[in-house]
Amino acid sequence: MNEEGERMVYFFRLVLIALSIFVAFDFKGYHCSGGRIFSLKMHHRFSDSIKNWSLSTGKFFDWPVKKGSFEYYAILAHRDRLMRLRGRKLSDLESPLAFSDGNSTFRISSLGFLHYATVELGTPGMKFMVALDTGSDLFWVPCDCSRCAPTQGTAYASEFELSVYSPKESSTSKKVTCNNLLCEHRNRCPGTFSDCPYMVSYVSAQTSTSGILVEDVLHLATGDTNEELVEAYVTFGCGQVQSGSFLDIAAPNGLFGLGMEKISVPSILSREGLTADSFSMCFGHDGIGRINFGDKGSSDQEETPFNANPPHPTYNITMIQIRVGTTLIDVDLTALFDSGTSFTYLVDPTYTSLAENFHSQTRDRRRPLDSRIPFEYCYYMSPDANSSLIPSLSLTMKGGSHFAVYDPIIVISTPTELVYCLAVVKSAELNIVGQNFMTGYRVVFDREKLVLGWKKFDCYDIDEYNTIPIERHNSTVPPAVAAGLGNYPTPNSTKESRNFSESSAALPSYHSHTSFLPVFSFAFTLYLLL
Repeated sequence: MNEEGERMVYFFRLVLIALSIFVAFDFKGYHCSGGRIFSLKMHHRFSDSIKNWSLSTGKFFDWPVKKGSFEYYAILAHRDRLMRLRGRKLSDLESPLAFSDGNSTFRISSLGFLHYATVELGTPGMKFMVALDTGSDLFWVPCDCSRCAPTQGTAYASEFELSVYSPKESSTSKKVTCNNLLCEHRNRCPGTFSDCPYMVSYVSAQTSTSGILVEDVLHLATGDTNEELVEAYVTFGCGQVQSGSFLDIAAPNGLFGLGMEKISVPSILSREGLTADSFSMCFGHDGIGRINFGDKGSSDQEETPFNANPPHPTYNITMIQIRVGTTLIDVDLTALFDSGTSFTYLVDPTYTSLAENFHSQTRDRRRPLDSRIPFEYCYYMSPDANSSLIPSLSLTMKGGSHFAVYDPIIVISTPTELVYCLAVVKSAELNIVGQNFMTGYRVVFDREKLVLGWKKFDCYDIDEYNTIPIERHNSTVPPAVAAGLGNYPTPNSTKESRNFSESSAALPSYHSHTSFLPVFSFAFTLYLLL
């Protein structure tokens, strides 16, 4: 190559270097009669179009922002999150997500007859045993505690390993500031970039939780045969102060709100494109269950629409008929499907009509009222009792779908007798379909179609879920219970008494829409006579 040619090559190299510094290229091809014509658009590397392209693709330009600034770290965090999520394609949404420890849930009698699951948070991961509550929205765990349930020296602490979270101990933790859209209590903030406070009150014996909002990794896994770990950044409550039932009886290690508001984990997962906007919970007769995020159910399930309530949406449905034994009761009532309420609550006149019809068709002798038991209609049961003599119960929902209740009773064991009760409590304000009525079903909370779905289901059926099998449990129950009167654990007879209380769903104090109904569920204390 001659000297002139070398100068030309050198010149073009300089031009290309300059262009690589200051511009980005956008090639587009167009067909014409003579072949393909290419056009070239030039964008400044610091322009909004290049920023948007970089964020959407995960390819990173070193934008002129000051290192250490809020914008700098926001750009880095957004890019890192996109890179982590890039592997979960839109087609993968057909595969539900579960917690990293699996999708199994467990009904724990000593902690309020609620379903619990193990969740893993932060880096390194820390595990928490949380109660699953479709009646509230916020996910919270005990954190940097001023007043939390004790992790040692209690009956439940000897059976379960309990943890306390601290943002300082997780490398992926970030405190939510008051300018965040999820911060509802900005009026309590001393400054724009202060930590966002939260406070949720529950009706259960002056039960509440308060602290600050935090964002961190929730460890999940795909539910298909090629299991893949997924890191989802979620916003949750760093619960520094707990009160009431959270200190000793129910959800001592945190509550997992599954409601419809934007701060709930199902809302975050669908908003981030990780799952379809739906989830399911299965409630087994022996207390074993499952939860799957992104599960939209099956085409043969029964369904009923949710009642719209834009200010504060909930899983609220309409019942049009109740069948008790051979009697049909026409009703027109709305009820909340709430896994965070152990038993079912009905207002009058529906409660009285159902209870009196149940009583009139029951052949067993009624037990006198007992202030220690919240159920009015209880009956003595002999060891050879026949479950077919207990009146059946079913609900008809708006749209005509039927919901048979497989566990309408609860069995209570005493040193001298067996007693069963109609597990429905008279309510002063709200109708709530509690967890006991959901037993035997996979219940689908489809937030996209705004319908509740249900199908009779064996929670051990792993073929449909394609998940790791769980060991089938044999409940230790009296013979009459095992014969079909309800599989509830037999209390430990070495103790004089045991206090059982249910978790209740949240008051809307976390939300700004205080005109909504004041409570979502109610509390009671059930003493089993041991």
